[in-house]
Amino acid sequence: MAEANKPLLIKRYASRRLYNTETSDYVTLEDIAAFIREGREVQIVDLKSGDDLTRQYLLQIIAEHESRGENVLPVDVLTDLVRSYTSQAASVVPQFLQASFEMLRDGQSKAMENMTKANPMAAMPGFEAMRAQQEAFFKAMTGGIIPGAGSPEKQGDDLNEIKDQLAALQEKLSKMGK
Repeated sequence: MAEANKPLLIKRYASRRLYNTETSDYVTLEDIAAFIREGREVQIVDLKSGDDLTRQYLLQIIAEHESRGENVLPVDVLTDLVRSYTSQAASVVPQFLQASFEMLRDGQSKAMENMTKANPMAAMPGFEAMRAQQEAFFKAMTGGIIPGAGSPEKQGDDLNEIKDQLAALQEKLSKMGK
């Protein structure tokens, strides 16, 4: 039986085939996506070099889902991610995204309470704007699944609000960098 807290080790052979070390069989990207949806952590390593390829394969899974019309990431978000790779905000973006998805997983109301009480980032200038932007981001990304997300018209307003708040946050970040 697999340990729940230990990542599932997938080895990539020179033939680019992916091998599940727990079940001793070959797997596809879709199989790996299913493991992740079931709550498993995975680690994909190159058999020969030992290089960790997990990030590369996770991005490939996302790209394949997006190309099949399973659009989770709006074009504006993808565009902002590309921009973040060449901007001063790049150092903030990974932490922001990680915190956003952790909050989504834990539940919006519980996460918002914890963030304001125990988060050392709460003292950071512009944190309230970022928190409000995260809340609007959740509503837009979940399509109203979160209770109180409102109607599609309200979500359109939320998206405009996200854009305004993101612009304000980017302006504050650029001022902090000077």
